[in-house]
Parts: sequence; structure tokens; C-alpha cells
Amino acid sequence: MYRYDEFDAAFVRERTSQFSDQVHRRIAGDLTEDQFRPLRLMNGLYLQLHAYMLRIAVPYGTLSSKQVRMLAHIARTYDRGYGHFTTRQNIQFNWPKLRDVPEILADLASVEMHAIQTSGNCIRNITTDQFAGAADDEIIDPRPVAEILRQWSSLHPEFSYLPRKFKIAMTGSPNDRAAIRFHDIGLQAARNGAGETGWEVWVGGGLGRTPMIGKLINSFVRHEHLLSYLESIMRVYNRYGRRDNKYKARIKILVHEEGLETIKAQVEQEFAEVRGGRLTLPGEELDRIAAYFAEPAYERLTASVVDVPREKILNPAYGNWLEHNLNAHRQPGYVSVTISLKPVGGAPGDATDTQMEAIADLAERYSFDELRVTHEQNLVLPHVRIADLRAVYDGLVANNMADGNAGLISDIICCPGMDYCALATARSIPIAQELTRKFESEARQRDIGGLKIKISGCINACGHHHVGHIGILGVEKKGGELYQITVGGDATENASVGKILGPGFEAEEVPNAIERLVDAYIARRVSVDEPFIAAFRRLGEAPFKEALYGNA
Repeated sequence: MYRYDEFDAAFVRERTSQFSDQVHRRIAGDLTEDQFRPLRLMNGLYLQLHAYMLRIAVPYGTLSSKQVRMLAHIARTYDRGYGHFTTRQNIQFNWPKLRDVPEILADLASVEMHAIQTSGNCIRNITTDQFAGAADDEIIDPRPVAEILRQWSSLHPEFSYLPRKFKIAMTGSPNDRAAIRFHDIGLQAARNGAGETGWEVWVGGGLGRTPMIGKLINSFVRHEHLLSYLESIMRVYNRYGRRDNKYKARIKILVHEEGLETIKAQVEQEFAEVRGGRLTLPGEELDRIAAYFAEPAYERLTASVVDVPREKILNPAYGNWLEHNLNAHRQPGYVSVTISLKPVGGAPGDATDTQMEAIADLAERYSFDELRVTHEQNLVLPHVRIADLRAVYDGLVANNMADGNAGLISDIICCPGMDYCALATARSIPIAQELTRKFESEARQRDIGGLKIKISGCINACGHHHVGHIGILGVEKKGGELYQITVGGDATENASVGKILGPGFEAEEVPNAIERLVDAYIARRVSVDEPFIAAFRRLGEAPFKEALYGNA
């Protein structure tokens, strides 16, 4: 795990001091809200419906137990006892008082954390696969490169005021768990014909008002040239991106309107000028950063299989958790454990201060002091011995975090919606809560199998509804809330955008509407092994549209 060097520490310390002065001037009335707004946004502070919201960066989703304990301290001391983990692998606090924000930032700095570039028209937090460095299907651990990109992009003089916010995601696996095709730039580890490892570069993906799947702009960029190539993309975007219309300002619109080949030609021209120059990444520098991400001191173990069927007989709840919340590890005798933040009736992504402290204890004791945040609003213990699984489970049970529903219908992504967000046009959390109650039965969830529901409270799509197998978008209509339903989205390497099937539903109608879709799938699947998304692609939208609206 990366540790701050002297530059990082001084940089964060100085920024914290600067913002503390700006906050005091705002409280004193020396700055108006209009003057203060760009300053607070540069430090991750939003003004929401009811209060300020502070968004804290979690680079590539990796945390230590010390950092998690600090987040628990902040939740308990300065907020209302909980934090909200987001689809950007960050954490948000929804109720801090403005006067307390400098103290919060100072506390964060003490554990090598900050809120810089979590908002504004800049390169935002770079996200990765939550199982990076542990997954058995991984080509390369992407986190060392993600850290290099973090250092490159932090307060870059040319890219600190872009036409619009800019998001980068990366995965070291051919199985995309980071939704890279729905980012401004997506990076996927690849090997060329000579067996060398480099990066596929995808550009122009995104959700929001105009969802688009990214396009492959380069099938192989070597490690040493990645910074040069990405800077070339950024320079083209910075030069031609629309600043006159925020709805057309993202790079996805530039790529769509100009065409991939036109943009690629511009990028290649820039790349030809800078390749081999000061942005060439020396191998020794990559090795230096990679050393921070060295493998933990694994024990040499032979046990590599969990006897799930036996455990399901002895303890069905534990067996269900084993079946759904484990991911295969590259090291024999170890697994990665997903901690679900999706309890029945809960707000997806929320964790209390007590729960965060319990998670920190589990990470410290059973996962080499390491924790991950997922873009699906869960947490992960990346390196757990199979022999320790029961102890981890018992610790989660004691803190109401042992739901065995990872990847199932109740593992819902959900934005804060109109309960908090000033941009939202509808509530999303109550919809998620009712759906978890509707599909509470473990037997029912197992029968349905892998099905991803994603909910957004406005067209900005922070809940990623476009790429849910079933997506739900809350909109305002005649002063009320209406919910559009989409089907067929997919954020993986088989990327697709969901289709709107027809008119929206009132809030109280949504759970039954979703159940009709699920029943239509179960009635038509070729076997219990055919997942929902595969059935939709085979059948098309007609049977699902009929399930929602009948023959009308």
C-alpha cells in the first residue's frame, strides 16, 4: 500500500492550511458563497439539500485499518455516526458543519488522506478492480500504475480546469470489474504478440444524460509510454472539448461528434511529439512504486477449496455467505471476502462508525491490514485465509454485515437521491429499501441468481442505472416522482446500455414491476444456470415489456 513521501505530506498539509483560512473567511463573511464555491469544490466540499457534504478520496479504493478507524472517528465526532461509500470508491459524509471541515481535513491528513480533486472540472479519483493484486484471473496488479497516474494528475497545471470532470478507471484482468468502458478513459491490461504486458486504452465512455460505451483508441500502449499517451488524449480534449455547453462538454461528446478516427489522429500527432520525452516512465520508477504494493507475507498453505455444500447443510446462512461473498485468490489457501453494505431495509453503501471500526479490526487481524472499497458500494477484505473465514463471518454477524448477497438482486447500487442531493429529481434510497424487503428471502435470491439492480435519483446517473441488468431512474413529473425502468445494461467487458421499456411507474408500483420482470425471466430461462442478462439478450425486450405493461 502506498505511503506518502515528503512531497505528498507537504502538499496535503499546505492545502489543508489554505482551506482552513478560506473557511474562516467564509464564516466571518469576508467571502460570499459565490466566491467560496470554487474554493470548497477544489477540496471536495459540496452544498447539498440540507447541509454540506464532504467527499473524501480513496485512491484506487485501497484503505488501511488506521485510515478506516479515522473515518469512523470523523463519522462519530463530526457527522451523524455513519459514512456513505460511493460508486467512485470514495466515502462521503453528509452532515459536517462548515466550521469543523478544517479539523476533519487535518485529521485526514494525519492518516495520509484528503479530499482534493473529488469534485470540480479535473481528473477525479482513479478507480480500479476491487480485487486488484489478489484475483486469480489478473494479468497485472493495476494499482502501481494507478498511483503513478494519481501523482501525474494531481493539480496538473494544464488539467486542473478541464471542460468538465474527467474520470479514469483501470483493471488488470480480462474480466472487467471496474466498468472501464463507461469512463472518459478506461485502461485494461493486455499482452501483445510478444507476450509483453501493456494497456488497452478506451476513450469516450460515460453515463449521465447521454450514456455511451467507450471506444478502443489503442490496443496496446507500453508501460513506459502510458503517461505520454494519456497526456496526449487530455491535451486534445482540453483543446477541443466544449466549454460553451456543459451538456456537451464531456469527452464522450467530442469523440461522438468528431469521430474516433479524427480524435485518434489528433492524439497520435500529440503522442509522436512527446513520446520518448520527459513523460517516459523509467522502469526503475515503476519498480519503486510497485514495491509499495508488494505481496503480503502469505503463509504457504495447501487448503484451496471451501466446502460450501457441507457448510450450507450445517449452517445455511454461513453457507449462503460463503457461496456468494468470496472471490478466488491467486494465492493457495486464501480468498477475497466481500463485505456487503446492503442489509435488508438499509441504505446501500452506508456504514456506521461502529461498523467501520469492526471492519478495521477484521482487516488488521485477517487481511494484512488492508481493505478495499468497490464501485458497487461494498467493501472487500482482499487477503483472507480460508481457515479464518468463520472468524471473519462471526465478526460480521456481530455487526450486521454478514449478508450473503454479493451479486444478487438485493446487492443494489443506489445514489443518495433527493434525500440528500441538490441535483436529484427523485428519491432513490426508499426504492432500494423496498426492493430489498420484496426480495428478502435467501432462497428466492438464490433462485434468481446473479442480477444487478442500479438506481439513480436523476439523469446524472450516479447510481449507474444505465448499466444495471435492471436500471431504475427517478424523474420529476408534474411535481411528483416517477420511475423509468431499463433492462439489459451491463458494465462488464460485454458492455451494453439498458433499454427503456415504456412509461414510468409511481414509487409504490416499482417493487411489483420489478417482480414481474423477474418472474418473466424465471419462466423463460433455459435453465437455472442462465443468468438474467443472458436471457434478455437471447429473448429480446418483448417478453419483458409485456411483463411490465401487458399487451397494451
